[in-house]
Amino acid sequence: MALAGTPSELLHQAERFIDNKSINEGIDLLNVVVSMSVVEGELREEYVKVKELAILKLGATLAKHGFVEDLGELIQQTRAMINLFSKAKAAKLIRELVDLYLDVHKTTGHEVELCEACIKWAQDENRVFLRQALQSRLVAVYVDSVQYTAALSIAAPLLKELKKIDDKALLVEVQLLESRAYQKLGNITRSRASLTSAKTTANGIYCPPKLQASLDLQSGVLHGEEKDFKTGYSYFYEAFESLESIDSPKAVLALKYMLLCKIMLNTPEDVHSIITGKLALKYAGPQIEAMQSIAKASEHRSVAEFKKTIKELTEFITGDPVVKAHLDSLYDTLLEQNLLRIIEPYSCVEIDHVAKIIELPLDQVEKKLSQMILDKSLNGILDQGRGVLIVFEDTAVDQTYTTSLDTISSMGKVVDGLYSRALQLQ
Repeated sequence: MALAGTPSELLHQAERFIDNKSINEGIDLLNVVVSMSVVEGELREEYVKVKELAILKLGATLAKHGFVEDLGELIQQTRAMINLFSKAKAAKLIRELVDLYLDVHKTTGHEVELCEACIKWAQDENRVFLRQALQSRLVAVYVDSVQYTAALSIAAPLLKELKKIDDKALLVEVQLLESRAYQKLGNITRSRASLTSAKTTANGIYCPPKLQASLDLQSGVLHGEEKDFKTGYSYFYEAFESLESIDSPKAVLALKYMLLCKIMLNTPEDVHSIITGKLALKYAGPQIEAMQSIAKASEHRSVAEFKKTIKELTEFITGDPVVKAHLDSLYDTLLEQNLLRIIEPYSCVEIDHVAKIIELPLDQVEKKLSQMILDKSLNGILDQGRGVLIVFEDTAVDQTYTTSLDTISSMGKVVDGLYSRALQLQ
């Protein structure tokens, strides 16, 4: 590899290597540029500028091709030479590199360690704004790694700081993360309050499409928690359009939630028309195919098909807690509807016979029937000695008593009215 030339020429040569798919050669050359000493004098500014560009290009390339460990080393190397740059550029460099590291879809187990090391370094260097930005990323790491209590313990003091200095952009991010943490912990009231605060703050600033999409996604998730899937679908659609406009890989998540809403609204036939739409076609993949299979099972009202689909595609369905929670609810509803349909012609039926028809284990069917009887969605009794379900006929409720009470109440009002008028005449 030829290494002759100025840092600027070497940088252009590295970019050509990367453009021509010679990734390793390009990375090696970028490492050379990053490691070069900065000369003093007239060329100093040019060297510093080229070094900054080389660091960003190297970070983006390592992130794109999944070299996470090398990216972690680059962050440490950059911290060591940070005095070459102005405070603003130094903060931008470190934050962009940390963002790249955390956004790579490969986990190393060192994400928290890296964030904490960078935060400590920022504190030692007295870089307040950088420290706050890094703390917000640490909160995001904790939320993504299911450490919600740890996330909230950092978010609470950080929010107080951000409100004092009025950093609205970062404030929105942290409030949104706080909303996600509370929602995962099951505290929907606090989650909705945090999301409302985030939206109110966002109204006073320019909100980038990625952040706006995150707000819409969280709104849709919370509406789903409240079973308002129609409004949830609208929010997911807005999020999908925003993410699609910036070509974000998270667009497929919004699309998946849109399909989930259609399934939960009992309109699974709409799933096919959405998937074959112009915008959604390029996101075809295992996640979308999994939702399509669920929609077909829901449309056929088949518990066996539904359960088989979930078992075969468990990685793409139950791996997402939002999808899993709603599909568990859908499964219960579907199972109940099927059991009622099977039981309907009988006044007494063997539980074993019901289990064979619905193709589920006997103990599971028995448990569900017991639950339905307790919930009063089924009027009957289980005779476990004989292994049968006895279904009672629905008797018409005699309305005479209720009608009599209504009549007496109305007569009382008339008498009270006549008495009031009589007093006025006196």
